[in-house]
Amino acid sequence: MDAHSLIQQLGLQPLPTEGTLFKPVYSGAGCSSMLGLYCEPPAGPRSHSLFHRLPVDEVWYHQGGDALRLVLLHPGGRCEDVLLGTDLAAGQRLQQVVPAGTWQAGHWLAGGRQGWALFGCAVAPAFDSCMFEGGTAADLLAGWPGRVADIARLACAPGQTGMPHLPGESATA
Repeated sequence: MDAHSLIQQLGLQPLPTEGTLFKPVYSGAGCSSMLGLYCEPPAGPRSHSLFHRLPVDEVWYHQGGDALRLVLLHPGGRCEDVLLGTDLAAGQRLQQVVPAGTWQAGHWLAGGRQGWALFGCAVAPAFDSCMFEGGTAADLLAGWPGRVADIARLACAPGQTGMPHLPGESATA
């Protein structure tokens, strides 16, 4: 299946600010989850996750297609690249916990056969747009100067570091 077909079949929409193609799957009982898709033209529209952090742990899990890359900038200056996919022998992981307060960004890993990577994310308590904090290049470079290429590609634009309320959220949340 190609990315365009997946987008239509799953009803994926661009997530404001960060650019992931997504669909909320569940919200209730103190947690929420979503489906996400990363791809690049010509497989589909460009989809990626710009640097952001949440005040809660987030669990990512690979759902299908090619591998994806998570760039994690941990408090204290440590950084980590995580490949989510099914090739465990190559060091890919099926899931990854991103600790609260860690800057994270993600994208499809070029060179895959499918041209897309499908994933899921879950958080508890349930996600609310007010939790989202986008990272600008100036802020991120101050703590992780060795990640200039990733930061240049995946930083939020100044003034675009918040997330608008998503459908179904209270405007006063």
